[in-house]
Amino acid sequence: MLSDAKLPVTFWAEAVNTACLVLNRVLVVKRHNKTCYELINNRLPNLDYLDAAFVSQLEPKNVKEALTDNCWIEAMQDELSQFQKLHVWDLVDLPKGFQPIGTRWVFKCKTDDHHIVVKNKARLVVQGFYQQEGLDYTEVYAPVARIEAIRLFLAYATYVGFKVYQLDVKSAFLYGKVHEEVYVTQPPGFEDPHNINKVYKLDKALYGLHQAPRAWYETLSKHLLSNGFDRGQIDSTLFIRKAGGNILLVQVYVDDIIFGSTNEGMCREFEQVMKSKFEMSNMGELSFFLGLQVSQREDGIYLHQTKYVQDILSKYKMNDSSTYGTPIPVNHGLHPDKDGKDVDSILFQSQPKESHMIAVKRIFRYLKGKPRLGLWYSKQQSFDFKAYTDSDYSGCNLDRKSTSGGCQFLGERLVSWQCKKQSTVSVSTCEAEYIAAASGCSQILWIQQQLRDYGLNFTRTPLFIDNNATMSITITR
Repeated sequence: MLSDAKLPVTFWAEAVNTACLVLNRVLVVKRHNKTCYELINNRLPNLDYLDAAFVSQLEPKNVKEALTDNCWIEAMQDELSQFQKLHVWDLVDLPKGFQPIGTRWVFKCKTDDHHIVVKNKARLVVQGFYQQEGLDYTEVYAPVARIEAIRLFLAYATYVGFKVYQLDVKSAFLYGKVHEEVYVTQPPGFEDPHNINKVYKLDKALYGLHQAPRAWYETLSKHLLSNGFDRGQIDSTLFIRKAGGNILLVQVYVDDIIFGSTNEGMCREFEQVMKSKFEMSNMGELSFFLGLQVSQREDGIYLHQTKYVQDILSKYKMNDSSTYGTPIPVNHGLHPDKDGKDVDSILFQSQPKESHMIAVKRIFRYLKGKPRLGLWYSKQQSFDFKAYTDSDYSGCNLDRKSTSGGCQFLGERLVSWQCKKQSTVSVSTCEAEYIAAASGCSQILWIQQQLRDYGLNFTRTPLFIDNNATMSITITR
């Protein structure tokens, strides 16, 4: 390590330059704090190491508290500047017969995989529970990708050998066009002092509106379809583009987008297509998506939820607990405890009893001992499609109903699984196994159609059952 006397001149020059930038930014934030309703138009260069020094570690409880912190003031101003850029609304007088919908600020500290706060995000949301159906909104349905579709996408990526990338649309809902006439109140803390009685008429959707997800999906799908993409036959969140024997796959989950192609050039073209209409954050290779941590390696992809496990253990103060080798004993002895004491309803929505918390804590201790337990999708494996189903006969000692179980593999890659209590009481093991097999067939048909969109045709998928009577019934002669 160099002493102070031996540090090079360039080190001190860079240190002085950084200090000047820091001081300049402090003055900028202080100046904006005097007139917080005005938007920031000139900002310093985007220096990650500099931004990290100006990130608040605490989430404010309300807007009054946020307005005392320069970091959150700047986050709110960033949100409103995006509104101005995308022409989200217009300040108007409220017409007769209309009631404005309230707005509120939501504050969130964004963290990375190591639980380090990297960004302060302020989101202005509409209090959508005040909306009236038929007046403020009509259709609200928007398709959302299933988690099995994400695993199927990653399994296919290992089979054909391409990298999976991620794009994040900045303020995605603000691109959705609102067809209804909707008025909202001015954002708290940022009211126009010269037009205090006016309201905003929405042209684009805001977070919290019932129709916001649908409006965003319509905007995105129209843009992709107009640029040569085809929509999946069964999965409306899957978009495919084929050219010259290559394929580009795009999977959408609201405003998070993952994509990959057998041709890197098609990936770069897709980025340009998206950036031509939307403001994007290029996240690079996929590493974190929908709570899944994705490790892309030369020989395959590893999926795990280490961060989620650590968050759960911290939330329930079980970081220092002992570990168990199994989630729960086979003969656990759990039963309804109607006379037991309820646990904290804030932490648990269904209000389980204290006696049931023994089983919950055991599962947490199992997770503590295996935090990196996950799925491994190898590139060297085959891609044949096979499925398994099973059932326990009259496994529930209360209503004597059976439980169906099933799992589906692509090669050795586990992409989907199910476990659900049957809705009727089976009178034989054959009936219980047959119900489980029927449930597994529906999942097989869905995966077959999904793979058909990928260009793979699996018409004969083996289903493995361990009950001879059930096999005799299901086999077509």
